[in-house]
Amino acid sequence: MSTQSFVCVIDPLKSLNPKKDSSIAMMESAQSRAWKVGVIEDGGLWWSLDQGVCATVIWIHVDRSQKPWYSELGREEVKLKDLSAIIMRKDPPFTAEFVASTWLLEQAEREGARVFNKPSAIRDHNEKFTIAQFSRFVVPTLVSRNPGQLREFVEHYPDAIVKPLDGMGGSSIFRLKKGDQNIGVILETLTDHGSRTAMIQRYIPEIVDGDKRILLIDGQPVPYALARLPKEGEHRGNLAAGGTGRAQPLSPTDLEIAHAIGPVVQSRGLMLVGLDVIGNNLTEVNVTSPTCFREIMDQTGFPVADTFVKAIEKAVGRVPGVV
Repeated sequence: MSTQSFVCVIDPLKSLNPKKDSSIAMMESAQSRAWKVGVIEDGGLWWSLDQGVCATVIWIHVDRSQKPWYSELGREEVKLKDLSAIIMRKDPPFTAEFVASTWLLEQAEREGARVFNKPSAIRDHNEKFTIAQFSRFVVPTLVSRNPGQLREFVEHYPDAIVKPLDGMGGSSIFRLKKGDQNIGVILETLTDHGSRTAMIQRYIPEIVDGDKRILLIDGQPVPYALARLPKEGEHRGNLAAGGTGRAQPLSPTDLEIAHAIGPVVQSRGLMLVGLDVIGNNLTEVNVTSPTCFREIMDQTGFPVADTFVKAIEKAVGRVPGVV
């Protein structure tokens, strides 16, 4: 394929919100920099012995001033190794089909494809549990599927947050307080009566000031975080849970956390990472499809999407503007 191509593995196009979706911001930036932009939707990847890993690519033109925000330019069956850059942007949940897509993309890498984030790294970094590798920034935490152990944690830390390891957008996150009569049923539900692992952490009261999203691009922090403020009566700052976003400069502690984690994740093939920080405490390391590009761009003018696309250009050795 002679034209330089920027192709996202992504949820169905009709499900994306052009006002806030970070993947659309990436594609819009790539298009402005003379990339040919395409997407691979659910079920669009396959492997065969004679051709290797292939996909049905939907080529699009992005124009957020129109409805819908994209126009389809055509569909093409291509070998992934013939694409210039493949961006894995499929949202969780981390199902068996999500894992299968990482297997296919990893095989495509073996055949010569360039995939960001690295499929094996996405698979190996659970977004909740990866904080264990950076424990100096973490509040008291327990990961277990034993309801008795989780209940005992609440005895030691009478105000706690419990959540599944595979959730997203603030789903199934509960605040537990010692003496709450619902503790038993909540823990039974989250662990499916001891058959599914969950995480419990000491409650971090600084959540009232926002759950900060810090973006790392090629190991370097974007200079602004998006503080996601819980709506009244909520303990979750996630935008999907009704929180509001406020862009703000990184604090000294934010920078310390970012500079400690950035080189590590970059060395593992994670081009784009979203750190979640409450107060001075790391709570998640997001690697599947980190968001908040648009909110930071709109509120500060910092070119997050351009910064990301330039990092991809550097990684693949592309000369900007050359098609």
